[in-house]
Amino acid sequence: MSRLLPFFAFVLLAALLGFGIWWNSAHDPTAVPSPLINKPAPAFALPMLDQPTKTVSKESLLGKPYLVNVFASWCFACGEEHPVLMEESKGLGVPVIGYDYKDDPNDAKSWLAQHGNPYDMVIADTSGHTAIDFGVYGAPETFLIDAKGVIRYKRIGPLTSDVIAQQLKPAIEALQKEAP
Repeated sequence: MSRLLPFFAFVLLAALLGFGIWWNSAHDPTAVPSPLINKPAPAFALPMLDQPTKTVSKESLLGKPYLVNVFASWCFACGEEHPVLMEESKGLGVPVIGYDYKDDPNDAKSWLAQHGNPYDMVIADTSGHTAIDFGVYGAPETFLIDAKGVIRYKRIGPLTSDVIAQQLKPAIEALQKEAP
């Protein structure tokens, strides 16, 4: 019996490894449930990146759905996502708000000048305090907020063309059908 113990240990480990592989393939590892889905977006008032004396607040954005895309010049994955945003942002049918997260404003401006600016406006959260209220884990993250200021969708990680086509556009279309 003691001779078979290593064999049984190997079989158990192989089964656990197989289960882990199946679990990751069957479930999206970027799909982290957010407690804020279908709840009001937190109140905020953040300066515009290119006009720091002007602020944008949740209240000023009410009345139509909008997308908030959290990015930063230091974020490697944001560089992967950015060409997709450049190509797809204008066809989404909602304003896309860039949310510069824990970034030096000059670095963010240079990064956008170099890579292009897909955003209708860019707000800056240099301290990251407002991001905590949104439950931001890191950049990139994307939120779809409806006309009443309620978070309807959250994506952790880079947007891809497939994610936009299969998840984001249908969510935006559903909001537009709800609009009066």
